[in-house]
Amino acid sequence: MSGYVYIVGAGPGDPKLLTIRGLECLQIADVILYDRLVNPQLLTHAKASAELIYCGKEPGKHRLIQEEIHRILIEQAKLGKQVVRLKGGDPFVFGRGAEEAAILREENIPYEVVPGITAGIAAPAYAGIPVTHRDHGASYAIVTGHGRAEKGEDFLNWSALAQIDTVAFYMSIGNIAHIANSLIHYGKNEKTPVAVIEWGTTEKQRTITGTLATIAEDIRKHDISNPSLVLVGDVVQLREQIAWFAEKEQELC
Repeated sequence: MSGYVYIVGAGPGDPKLLTIRGLECLQIADVILYDRLVNPQLLTHAKASAELIYCGKEPGKHRLIQEEIHRILIEQAKLGKQVVRLKGGDPFVFGRGAEEAAILREENIPYEVVPGITAGIAAPAYAGIPVTHRDHGASYAIVTGHGRAEKGEDFLNWSALAQIDTVAFYMSIGNIAHIANSLIHYGKNEKTPVAVIEWGTTEKQRTITGTLATIAEDIRKHDISNPSLVLVGDVVQLREQIAWFAEKEQELC
């Protein structure tokens, strides 16, 4: 008898930003496969008998490769268990949730996708930056930032991105110089404001601001590391007016 798989978005970091539906899934789960950026506090909602399986991925260090995750999901569900695949942010935003859903469909295993709040919206909000604003930004894009042209992995349409008012780059700290230079090359003003939000929505949140021309050096100077979100656009300047979240360290500028 087949079980059921819930592909759940854990939200951006603050455990209170988990959805009610996500909480319900955690409470009934027999098995929980969770990622590196999932706040550990969320696991306290699991029942005592639940099996917890860490599936964290770091650059160059994958605890479980994706195919192994697929195998475990299928195996546990076919044992009749209630399985939660818990992912940071939203499972369909750079989370491989669609790949896992497709595999489950191929195996005729029933599943549900539970959306989560993605960092591309939540981290800027906690930093006092709206991703859209009627005076500063009518268009918004979420982009993966780790492709490198010299490795033949840069598939982004930079000329189109340079025309978008606000762009959020995920997984981009190690590639920030290429990102900034590409946007400038394709017409973005080098003075365009940029914010980098480290550990967004958590007690460890830090925010630095700069411009496309300075942000690579700003990141190096302040030793910003992953997980961080890079936000490019005039909306960044609104942080000075509406920042509300008390960051652990004094604002870095």
